[in-house]
Amino acid sequence: MNLFEPGRIGMLSIRNRIVMAAMATWLHEPDGRLSKRDIDFYVARARGGVGLIVTMCVGIERQIETKAEDGFFVQPMADKFAYVDRFSQLADALHDYGTKLAIQLTPGLGRVFPRHIIQATEGMQLVAPSAQPCFYDPSVTARALTTEEIERIVKAFGFAARVVSSAGVDAIEIHGHLGYLIDQFMTPIWNHRKDKYGGDLDGRLRFPLEIVEAIKSNAGRDFPVIFKCSIKHYLEGGREVEESLEIAKRLEEAGVDAIDISARCFESVYGREYPTYGPPGQYVELAEAVKKVVKIPVIVGGALGYPELAEKVLEEGKADFISLGRGLLTDPEWPNKVKEGRFDDVKICLRDHEGCMGRTRAYRYASCTLNPAAGMEREFTITPSEGRKSVLVVGGGPAGMEAARVAALRGHEVTLWERSSKLGGNLVPASVPDFKQDYKRLIEYLSTQIKKLGVKVELHKEATAKLIQKAKPEVLIIATGATPVVPEISGIEKASVVTAVDLLLGKKEAGETVVIAGGGLIGCEVGLYLAQKAKKVTIVEMTKNIASNITFVDNRTDLLQRLAETGVELLTETKLMEIIDDGAVVNGKLGRRTIRADTVVLAVGLRSEEGLLKVLGGNEPTPIAIGDCVEPRKIINAIWEGFRIGRLI
Repeated sequence: MNLFEPGRIGMLSIRNRIVMAAMATWLHEPDGRLSKRDIDFYVARARGGVGLIVTMCVGIERQIETKAEDGFFVQPMADKFAYVDRFSQLADALHDYGTKLAIQLTPGLGRVFPRHIIQATEGMQLVAPSAQPCFYDPSVTARALTTEEIERIVKAFGFAARVVSSAGVDAIEIHGHLGYLIDQFMTPIWNHRKDKYGGDLDGRLRFPLEIVEAIKSNAGRDFPVIFKCSIKHYLEGGREVEESLEIAKRLEEAGVDAIDISARCFESVYGREYPTYGPPGQYVELAEAVKKVVKIPVIVGGALGYPELAEKVLEEGKADFISLGRGLLTDPEWPNKVKEGRFDDVKICLRDHEGCMGRTRAYRYASCTLNPAAGMEREFTITPSEGRKSVLVVGGGPAGMEAARVAALRGHEVTLWERSSKLGGNLVPASVPDFKQDYKRLIEYLSTQIKKLGVKVELHKEATAKLIQKAKPEVLIIATGATPVVPEISGIEKASVVTAVDLLLGKKEAGETVVIAGGGLIGCEVGLYLAQKAKKVTIVEMTKNIASNITFVDNRTDLLQRLAETGVELLTETKLMEIIDDGAVVNGKLGRRTIRADTVVLAVGLRSEEGLLKVLGGNEPTPIAIGDCVEPRKIINAIWEGFRIGRLI
C-alpha cells in the first residue's frame, strides 16, 4: 500500500505516509512543560505505527499575548532551555518506535482567543495585526501589535527553534491556519496595517516568512519546516484558492519543506472542526491544487480515517502524506491494523467532538467518545484479571457491548443477552441516515470484537429474574437502554403517528409532508434525513433553541445550516397540542394553528428501560447498571461506563 511507503520531508526520512495532526490535549504541566501523560499519549500512537507525530500548539513567548490563567499555561511552551528535557524525553521515546517528531509552534491565537479563558483570566491581553473585536466576545478589542513586538515574536521563534532542535526533535510545524494569529497577518480581512507587515501580499507574508527564516537560522538550513495553511476560508473577504497557491509557492521559495493543508476559519459557516454531517475528504481537492504548483510534499487530512479513502488519495497523487487527528484519538493502532489488513479491527472516529473538543472547552483533558483511554494511556491500560469470573451482560447496545468487550479482554467468561434480533441498541436506528454511517461501522466494530474475544452472544433472549438466577453469574451488568417517550395527547393513537426510532427502523414510512415533535438532536437528524428524501418537514420545539443538546457548537451550526439548506421549517417555543386526521395542532408564538401533514414523528426524548432493575431489586449478584437504563444520555456516556465497569471487574 502507498500508505506504508517511506517518505521524505526535506532531509527527514519518515517510515510511512501517515502523519498525526496537531490537537490540543490539555495534558501538559501547569508551568508549560510537557507532562509524562503527554509522553504516554504520543508513545501510544508511535507504538501504533504512525510515521510522523505533530504535537499540539506550543507557545514561543509569554509576555506579548498572555497565555497564563492563574499560573496555568493554556498550551505547552518552548521559551526556555529548561523545557529541553521533556522534549528530549518525548523525542527519544518516539524514536524507539521509529516515529519522527515535529513540534507545532505558534505565536498565539490573536483575536480568536476563547471566551472562557478571557473571562476567567484577569488582565488578559489580546493582540492582532490590527485593532479589532475579539471573535468570541466583540465587547473586547484585540489591540494592534507594534512593529517592535512583531520583531520580538520573530526572534522568539528562532529561540524556540533552538530549544526544540537541541532536544532531538526532527521538525517544526508553523501554525499558520484557521484564522489564528499568523493567518490573521496573511489575510486582508483581518490585517489592515499600513507598515511593512500589511498591505499587499508581500507585506502580509512578511511575518510568516521572517518566522521561517528565524527557524532555519537557528535550527539549521536543513532542519525541516512544515507550514500549516488554510487554503480557503469559505468566508466572504477571506482567502481564496488562487491566492493560497501563490502563498504556497512563496513558502517553498523561502525554504519551507512541506505544506500541511487546512481550510476554513472561525467565521466559516461550517466551522473549523470536521463535523459529523459532512462527507469525508473535503480538503483533498485543495491539496491536489497545491500539489500542482509546488515540488515539496503536501500533507492533507479531514476525516481520512477510512483506509480505502486514505490509500486512494495517495494512489491518485493528490497528496504525499495523510494526516489523521481525531482518528488516532479513537484508534491509536490504526496504522498497524491497516498495514496488517485487519480492517474490521479499525475503530472509526464518530466526529461528534464530545470526547475531544467538548471536554477541552470544559477545562478537561482531551479524550475520545470511543476511546476512554485516550489521555489516560498508562492509567487505563487493560490488564489481565487476577481471577476469571463469569459475567452476564443484559443488553446489546453500545454500553453492553463495550462492557462485554473489555471484560473479555481481561480474561473473563462473558455472556451477553439481547432481546432483539441484532446487536446495537439505539445505535441501529441512529445509523440509518447516510450521514450517520460511522455509527453503523461502530456497531460492526463492537460486534466483531466481542465475537473474536469469545463472548457468548444470545439474541432473542429476554432477561428475567428467574433466568438470571438460573445462569448464576458472578457479575451482572444491566444495559437495557431506553425507549421512546410517547406523550399523552389527543390523537396519539392515530395511524399517522410514529416514533423517530420506529421510523428509522422502517416500521412505518413517512408521507410527503411531516411534522416532527421535538427539536433536539434526534428530531433534527430525522428532519434532515427526511428532507434529503424530498419530504416537506416542519420541526416543532417547545424551547427557544433547536438542537440545544449538541455539545459542540460547530456540529450544531453545521446541522442547522443543512436543515436550512434543505428547507426544513423550525418552529421554536411551540408545543404540539393535538394530532388530527390531516396533521397536527400546535400552539406557540404565532398562536394556535394547524399544520397539515401526512405523518407526525415523535422525537420528544427517551425513557430509561429500568423494569428489569426494579424486578431484581437487591438480589445477588448486585446488578450494575450502565448506559441509558441509568439515564438517557449520549454515546460517550454509554461507552465510557461500559469501559470503566469492564475494566474494574
